[in-house]
Amino acid sequence: MSEQHQGTLVIIGGAEDKDSDCEILRKLAGLCSQRGKMVVVTVAAQKQREAGARYQEVFFALGLEDTAILPLAKRSEANSPRVRSLLKDAGAVFFTGGDQLRITGMVGGTELGHRLKQLYHAGIIIAGTSAGAAAMSQTMIIGGRESDAPRHATAHMAPGLGLLDDVVVDQHFAQRGRIGRLLSAIAQNPRVIGLGVDEDTAAFVRSGRDMTVVGSGSVTILDATGINHSNLSETSLGQPLALSHVVCHVLPSGYAYDLRKRTMLEPEKEKEHSYEEDLTAGH
Repeated sequence: MSEQHQGTLVIIGGAEDKDSDCEILRKLAGLCSQRGKMVVVTVAAQKQREAGARYQEVFFALGLEDTAILPLAKRSEANSPRVRSLLKDAGAVFFTGGDQLRITGMVGGTELGHRLKQLYHAGIIIAGTSAGAAAMSQTMIIGGRESDAPRHATAHMAPGLGLLDDVVVDQHFAQRGRIGRLLSAIAQNPRVIGLGVDEDTAAFVRSGRDMTVVGSGSVTILDATGINHSNLSETSLGQPLALSHVVCHVLPSGYAYDLRKRTMLEPEKEKEHSYEEDLTAGH
């Protein structure tokens, strides 16, 4: 894991609560209010205007009066002067759900893509839900068999935004039965941690290392570095995989995980400082 990461990633499994307690978005808004404005990037959505307006409405209700919308109809717009202007004084950038290939195809290698990395290393928050969550890693899952046992090379992969090293993210995890395809993904490269995030659940990751779970579901962590047997090299495309000694952690809200040491941390029952203070420590 890179030592230069200084910002906070908020990786949301999709379908986060926008109408009731709004626990995840409320915490995100609280962190952003301490740093600057929120910029909502809607490129992944089919209906960008509607997606932007919905999140602008939610964040305004949560106390963020300064929320800007950044739609992208074509790749050239990600290189426009408007991008740098909108990102000036940004405290957080939020990617909506939709199609993660639209995010990387429209953003990767552009002024917006470069600026995102600069801002992240400078300490801002970058958040994403569903497709926006999947796109954060160096390599992202773009498809594959769901509700199936792990099979050889059935998790379809592509380059992501490169904000999170040595991790691959799958979203809508429990709701769509995606453990098989996440196991297929990490079987191809056991060095990489598999992060399965349920709906209405988020992994808040500070400095590329310290992860805390928030929300009504769980985050499933699959660590394949200890595999002592795999039939990956002996099978053909689509055949069932044999994997032995994969470590699995299932972490509900309040639990934490060290992505570098690959160890789970139990909640501190009598922690005196607030969650927000913990995430912003050192910034």
